[in-house]
Amino acid sequence: MTDLLAAAAAAALVFAATNVDDIVVLTVLFVAARGTGRPRPWHIVAGQYLGIGALVTAAVVGAVGLLVVPDPWTGLLGLLPIGLGVRALLARSDGDEPPAVVGSLLGVAGVTIANGADNIAVYVPVFRSLDPATGLVWLLVFAALVAAWCAAAALLGSHPRVVRLVDRTGHRLVPAIFIAIGVVILASSGLPAHLLP
Repeated sequence: MTDLLAAAAAAALVFAATNVDDIVVLTVLFVAARGTGRPRPWHIVAGQYLGIGALVTAAVVGAVGLLVVPDPWTGLLGLLPIGLGVRALLARSDGDEPPAVVGSLLGVAGVTIANGADNIAVYVPVFRSLDPATGLVWLLVFAALVAAWCAAAALLGSHPRVVRLVDRTGHRLVPAIFIAIGVVILASSGLPAHLLP
C-alpha cells in the first residue's frame, strides 16, 4: 500500500511540474468559451484528455523503444500555437468580438500536444523505469489530475477579475499567450541551435 501511495505522489508531482502552463491555456480557453461559445466546455475537457493521452501514449511507446524522434524536432510542434495565435490576431477587426483561438475538440487537443511535447522527454525515462502495476497507478493519477486541472481552469475562467481582464485585453492577450507558448516550445527544444550552423 505504501508503494502505491508513493507512486501516486510521484505521479502527481511529475504531472504538476510538467503541466503548470496548461492551467493558463485552459483558463484562457474557458474564458473564451464563456465569451464566444467556442470552444465548448466539453471540447476543452475532452481535448485536454485527448492531448494528454496522446502525449502519454507517445511516452509509453518511446519507453519501450518503438519511437525515436530526436528531441529538437519535437520543437516543431511549437508552430501550432504560433499559427493559431497569428490567425486570431489577423482575424480580429475593431468592430467584432475577439475570435476564438481554438474552436474545436481537435484544436484543444492539438494545442495540448504542442504545449506538452517537451513532457515526453520527462515521461519516457519515467515510464521506462516503472513496472506495469506502478505504470497503471501513474496513468490513473494523470487521468484524475487532468480533471482537476480542467476544474481549476474553469473556476479561474469564471472569476470576475479574470473574465474582465480577458474581456478588456483578450483580443490581444489570448493570441499573444498562444504565440508565446509556441516560441517557448521552439526555443526550449533546442531546434533553433540545431538548425543554425
